[in-house]
Amino acid sequence: MPGDTSALQLVLTGDPALFAIVWLSLAVSLSAVLLAALIGVPFGALLALTRFPGREGAIVVLNALMGLPPVVVGLAVFLLLSRSGPLGTWGLLFTPQAMVIAQTILVAPIIAALSRQTIEDLWVEYRDELAAMNVGPAGRVATLIWDARFSLVTALLAGFGRAAAEVGAIMIVGGNIDGFTRTMTTAIALETSKGDLPLAIGLGIVLIVIVIAINALAWGARHAGERVAG
Repeated sequence: MPGDTSALQLVLTGDPALFAIVWLSLAVSLSAVLLAALIGVPFGALLALTRFPGREGAIVVLNALMGLPPVVVGLAVFLLLSRSGPLGTWGLLFTPQAMVIAQTILVAPIIAALSRQTIEDLWVEYRDELAAMNVGPAGRVATLIWDARFSLVTALLAGFGRAAAEVGAIMIVGGNIDGFTRTMTTAIALETSKGDLPLAIGLGIVLIVIVIAINALAWGARHAGERVAG
């Protein structure tokens, strides 16, 4: 099809407009995953190693937050960052920073829940050894996070996959402004509605390649962990 040929030409020739959108998408998603990891991994580890009243309920809520509706998150962040909102003075609405905040909220529960399960499984395995060595709470968290590093990479990649494919929240808080807040997913939605299929298909090709690469990295991390453990 002519549209497919034009789309491939845009990708292969390094169309500036297409790759500007790709770079912004990657920057926003990677920043969100980094922030979500700084929040989610320690929180998941503490939840795995700490016993307190209501812990089971907290785990249920955390697991439920993995399915947060993106448009609801986008609306909440919009209300926070709007001029009449509590953080309106920051002037972040319709900026890449607002998009990072929204994606961080979406990704953090995924990373935290997967980290909790991974570290809790390791804690059952190494609990007696760590107790015998009188390792304190902070040391236990650090030890188990390090030992679970390959599995945690898989959790981070899962979070990145969610962020890279997100459209609803970032459309609301970013505004899909050309050259400033337009990402791959929002651009695909817009260009399809405009009938500019070559650009939409080209961005779709790049997004699929990124998703495949993410899954390949997850597979490699899992098998690297298995080799180290073996």
